[in-house]
Amino acid sequence: MNTLCAIGEALIDFIPDQQGKLKEVTGFQRVAGGAPANVAGTVCRLGGQAKLLTKLGQDAFGDYLLDQMQKSGIDTSQILRSTDYDTSLAFVSLSADANRDFKFYRRTAADLQYAPKDVDEHVLDDCSIMHFCSVSLVESPMKYAHKKLIELAIRNKKWISFDPNLRLSLWDNEEACQNAIREFLPYADILKLSDDEVSFITGCDTVEEALPMLFSGRCEYLLYTMGRHGSRLYRRDGTCLETAGIPVQALDTTGAGDSFIGAFLFCLLSDDSVYWQDLDNERLQDYLIFANAYAACMVSRIGALTNLADREAFREFINKHRQLLPAVPRMFKES
Repeated sequence: MNTLCAIGEALIDFIPDQQGKLKEVTGFQRVAGGAPANVAGTVCRLGGQAKLLTKLGQDAFGDYLLDQMQKSGIDTSQILRSTDYDTSLAFVSLSADANRDFKFYRRTAADLQYAPKDVDEHVLDDCSIMHFCSVSLVESPMKYAHKKLIELAIRNKKWISFDPNLRLSLWDNEEACQNAIREFLPYADILKLSDDEVSFITGCDTVEEALPMLFSGRCEYLLYTMGRHGSRLYRRDGTCLETAGIPVQALDTTGAGDSFIGAFLFCLLSDDSVYWQDLDNERLQDYLIFANAYAACMVSRIGALTNLADREAFREFINKHRQLLPAVPRMFKES
């Protein structure tokens, strides 16, 4: 199987033991997180291969993250440690509908110190896809490490996946965030956006209005997630595929989008096709249903990286919810 290379932050999510605003929460559970780490973990938990490029503090939180990523199957050989900077932390609050808000502690973040010189020229030799998000695109050495990895990916004809994954509280202002995302949009072969991100990123009221801008670069596939309403896949040729949402009791939406794109990338990495841009619509529809179902499975669980469903747990979820699925993903039809 082909390998995924993700770059960006790995951090500790402190998940509250009760619903409500952060000032009302009295206790938290420590879990491993960070969008790129969650995506890599999803690929590995489903049976694929993934590595992560980042830097952690030489502290107890960094030790915990490294341990949890290795338990998830992520290749951590490219992860560096810093004695001068700290492992990033995020405190999460959950509302009654399981949606979340974040307070990040990243002013001394080790991951932001991951620099272009830390990117091995051969790191993508065994990879087919690189994946990144926007949290680590703030002005820092890590932003330029992204640029170097993207240059390597393009030079070596690897696919590039980008999930902006908006976290506005990490930016000095909204304009800086918007500009950084727009700077990197043209590099993505696969772009994943949620329904609440399109207007901010593109300035368009609907995803349909935004398509010309989103497909103006390298983009072949736009994955558009709509929460409980399901998801769509837009192709460069104008085709739109759609799958309905799966009604489950949402316990925690942390990492839902990461698990969606991770599951979709796992499907591509598992595919024997030489040219992913030429996949037929039937196969892409199957991958969309697979990714949508995996995200539904994840919101019915609590926690991100440390609680990602493995192949067997996902199989059980599929079997339990067969009647709610628009179709059973191909790899589970015989189960």
